[in-house]
Amino acid sequence: MVGNTFGRIFRVTTCGESYAGAFRKNPNVPKELYGGLMTIVDGVPPGIKLTSELIQEELDKRRPGKSALDTPRKESDKVFIFSGVMENDITTGAPVGLIIPNEVIEDEHLNKHKSYNEVIRPGQAGYTFFKKYGQFADNIGAGRASGRETAARVAAGAVAKAVLDTMGIDVIAFVTEIHGIKAENITYETAKANYRKNDLNCPDLNKAKEMMDELLKIKAEGDSVGGVVEIIARGVPAGLGEPVFDKLQATLSHALMSIGAIKGIEFGDGFEHAKLKGSESNDIPYYDESSGRVRFKTNRAGGILGGISNGEDIRIRVAVKPTPTISIPQNTVNMYKLENVEVAFKTRNDPSICPRIYPVCEAMVRIALLDALYIAKGYRAVSNNIDPRWDDL
Repeated sequence: MVGNTFGRIFRVTTCGESYAGAFRKNPNVPKELYGGLMTIVDGVPPGIKLTSELIQEELDKRRPGKSALDTPRKESDKVFIFSGVMENDITTGAPVGLIIPNEVIEDEHLNKHKSYNEVIRPGQAGYTFFKKYGQFADNIGAGRASGRETAARVAAGAVAKAVLDTMGIDVIAFVTEIHGIKAENITYETAKANYRKNDLNCPDLNKAKEMMDELLKIKAEGDSVGGVVEIIARGVPAGLGEPVFDKLQATLSHALMSIGAIKGIEFGDGFEHAKLKGSESNDIPYYDESSGRVRFKTNRAGGILGGISNGEDIRIRVAVKPTPTISIPQNTVNMYKLENVEVAFKTRNDPSICPRIYPVCEAMVRIALLDALYIAKGYRAVSNNIDPRWDDL
């Protein structure tokens, strides 16, 4: 398997699976080392305050089993830092290594997943993994394709956050739609004021109640639904991104679309641009004397022009598909016997992925932005012909 690293200078590599460790229980091995998830973050600058508590705070946002909206799988997602940080909690410049053990690896859950080994779970990657890796693919709890893999990304994103915080760059994500129920016109200020004030993390507190009621109804039916998550990055300087193949929106799309449950993405007004005239679509620039820089009267572009950040908020929306595993009987295929069968998958699942995917979105945007900052600052360091009056970096 390849493709387990993201980034060019700030680089994140992950490994681990949903039930890793369930096969390796051994009295001679500490339980924390049976298996789980691991992250190596390369390119962390020296001198950054980094504690397991800071990383844990991010991991707790996506930790399962916290509310009725989550899967009942109760992992603590406890993180251990094992390299790159000295005893005073300051980074050394060496790679930061992180471990998140799997704790819920009881045989009853393992055997339940084994009972479905031969059949294709509609909406999941079991069939494509089987075609790529044959009978050797880990299909217990979806293996590497499991949403559990994203815990490793959130841990890495917490490291990126520790660096971005020193630069005044803030990334926040929140739920704006569940099963067609929409929150409207959420500003950065509203999102910050109402951040995580409900189990869904929807800043529109009235619509959030309606959305959560809908989720509980869907859960009782044994079904699942999708939704929309919005991400805002504030404080990003103008000048990030490369204007051809590595446009900033291309890098951010790569980061976000690498999350398994995300099926669509748009920046700024996105697909609404298709309905507008150029006079309506364009963001009109003006010189803002109070800040001493060029600003834009609107932000339909979502903070990116020509593939390069323009200094305004970067705004992104992603479409999240319904949780594939549901309890309702579905027609499928036994891959080994090549027979049509009907199966109801009685395993633990979320009625919607949205309440736990927003911190994964935050993490991937932070990782992508920090990598783009490294590249832009490195390029600028060897460019001596840019007038400093025009340079935000």
